[in-house]
Amino acid sequence: MTGAWFGLRRDVRRQDAGGDPDRVTFIELFFDLVFVFALTQLSTYLYEHQDPLGVLEGAILVCALWWVWISTTWVTNWLDPERLPVRGAVVVLAFVAFVLSVSIAESFGDRAWAFAIAYVVLQLGRTAFLAWAAWRHDRELAELVLRLLFWVGIGAAFWIVGALLPLPAQLPLWCAALAVEYVAASTGFRTPGLGSAPVERWDLTGPHIAERAALFVLIALGESFLVTGFAFVAKETSAASVVTMVSAFVAAAAMWWIYFDHGERMGSEAIARSETPGRLARTAYTYVHLAVIAGIVVMSVADKEMLSHPEEASLAGTLAILGGPALFLVGTVLFRYVLEHRWMWTQVAGIGALAAASALAPVVPPVALGVVATLILVAVGAAESVVRIREGRRSGG
Repeated sequence: MTGAWFGLRRDVRRQDAGGDPDRVTFIELFFDLVFVFALTQLSTYLYEHQDPLGVLEGAILVCALWWVWISTTWVTNWLDPERLPVRGAVVVLAFVAFVLSVSIAESFGDRAWAFAIAYVVLQLGRTAFLAWAAWRHDRELAELVLRLLFWVGIGAAFWIVGALLPLPAQLPLWCAALAVEYVAASTGFRTPGLGSAPVERWDLTGPHIAERAALFVLIALGESFLVTGFAFVAKETSAASVVTMVSAFVAAAAMWWIYFDHGERMGSEAIARSETPGRLARTAYTYVHLAVIAGIVVMSVADKEMLSHPEEASLAGTLAILGGPALFLVGTVLFRYVLEHRWMWTQVAGIGALAAASALAPVVPPVALGVVATLILVAVGAAESVVRIREGRRSGG
């Protein structure tokens, strides 16, 4: 075989492993622990940079963190993390992700170089490892990864050059880096001389990627508890702080209800039925879930804003109070549409109600506005339950 000298001799693909090929492994959960810290750093950054420039920087950071995590999830969907070479690779990736996380606070300052190098090492290193692991045993997958490596390499150049230049140049270059990777994935990594990799050939295990995405939603919700809890204990107890804490908890519970009771199971079942599982997973999880995660992170920022300024929030804080839940619902609406090809009127109505609630912003304090947003989420969850029961569907979809 051509190129037989290259590649890992041992077959570490997930579908050839013994036991349950859909199982989420403990080493994957270990990798996820790093992102608990990463999301708290992200929330802190957004809270401390409540201006248009900070919003743009925060958007770049959340897109970068999500892309690192979801790209690693695709790799552990193809490769078996229980095999020693893959397990070792995941541990190394977790360390580099930790370096990435500790660089977030100064990612547009003194540690831009550290953030960029860590990101590039994660993307290039993981992709190269996948190519090496697949080359001898699945040439079609290996050729897909070569296409991916080409685009990751182009993005890496933008990351590194941007980190070396002042902020006015860094921002557009890092935006371009993300655009390269996000757009390349949407086009099947079309590469000069190789063409594109038909998404129909992207083989994957649906239950695994669905559970991994669901676990990241839980991580984001857990991060919101950390941010809100630390902000609460740092303040003197007052009626406003207690109301904010209770409201934050109820909002998190409502988001859990909306996501897990009304659609989480649908993902794995839809992928199993689909003739093009790769296309469905790419849309529903690689792209749509970004809005779900971003919405939860923004809500944690809003909770901290309400605890810090219960009587009068900044414009950015007010936008976070209503925009976080709205962004979350946009993500869940799109997720359900991709899976079921229908719009969930309850969630669409919730987005409309949050938009209408913006009229209250000038006349009510931030805490009251936060309670209104929470009640809207609770109403959406309750309405979804009624619809599910009437349609005779089981919990989870």
